[in-house]
Amino acid sequence: MSGIIYYILYGFTWIVSLIPFGILYRISDMLYLLMFHLIHYRKRTVFSNLRKSFPEKSDQEILDLAKQFYRHFSDFLLESIKGMSITVSSLDKRYCFVNLELIRELEIQNRNIALVSGHYNNWEWMFGFPKKIGHEFLVIYRPLKNKAVDRITKSIRSRHGVRVIPMEHIYREALQHKNNNTLFMVWFLADQRPPRSNKFWTRFLNREVSFYQGVEKLANRLDLAVVFMDIQKIKRGHYEIMFKKLFDHGTGSRENEITLRCVNEIEKEIYRQPEFWLWSHKRFKHVRPADIKLITE
Repeated sequence: MSGIIYYILYGFTWIVSLIPFGILYRISDMLYLLMFHLIHYRKRTVFSNLRKSFPEKSDQEILDLAKQFYRHFSDFLLESIKGMSITVSSLDKRYCFVNLELIRELEIQNRNIALVSGHYNNWEWMFGFPKKIGHEFLVIYRPLKNKAVDRITKSIRSRHGVRVIPMEHIYREALQHKNNNTLFMVWFLADQRPPRSNKFWTRFLNREVSFYQGVEKLANRLDLAVVFMDIQKIKRGHYEIMFKKLFDHGTGSRENEITLRCVNEIEKEIYRQPEFWLWSHKRFKHVRPADIKLITE
C-alpha cells in the first residue's frame, strides 16, 4: 500500500514540477490564502515563535511578519517541488553563488570543509552545487516520518551528485573520505532541534535554545575548515548565496567556540530578514533542564 501511495504522490509531484514559474507563483498565492486564512497551518506555533523572539514588536508588526512568512513559505514549498525537474541552466539563473572563489581557494589548499547554514530562504535548491565544486558534497539527512514524502525528498536532494548521508553515519563517511584522500564537504543545517537531553544550551532569538554540536565535533576531529553559507532572496524565485569562512582549522579551537559562532551567524541572518526563516518549526519546544548550564561564551 505504501508503494502505491509513493507512486501516486511521485506522479502528482512530477506534474506540478513541470508547471512554468509564472503559473506556479499564482498557485503559491492561492496556497498562501489556504494555509493562512483557511486551514491555519501551524499558526499557533508561528505566532508564538514570533512573539517570543520579537517581544518589542507590536501585534500588527507580528501579524505582518507572519503573513510575509506564509507568503514566502508557500513559494518555498512549490520551489522545492520544482526542484524535481528544473534544469541546471534554469537553476543557475535563479540560484547564484556570488563568491565561489572562497570554496575554490580551499580546494586548491586541499582543505575539507564543514558548510553551515540554517533553515533560511530556499535551502532545497542546493542540489546543483556539486557541479560547481571539486569536493564530494555530503549532506546530512534526517528521515521524515512520512515514508512516501521521505523517498521523494531524498530523490530531489540527491540530484547531480549530492550524497545524502544519515546523521548517525556522517562521521564514518567523512573519515573514510579523509583516509582515501578524497576532498569532501559536509553540509550542516545547524538550527535543527536536538532532543531535550542535549547538553549544549545557549541564547538564540531571545530564547534559551539547545543546539547540536556536530559541526564543532566533526571539524575538530577531522580538522575541517568551517564556512557559513548565507542565502538571500533577491526577488521572487531568485537567490544569491554568499560564503563566509569562520575558521581555517577546526582543530585547536576553544571548547564551544565553533558552535557559538555558527549560532551567532544564523541569528544575524534571521534578524536581518526574519520572514525567511522556518517559523513553523517547533524549534523552541523544549525547556532547558535545571542541571544543564547555559553557555554564552
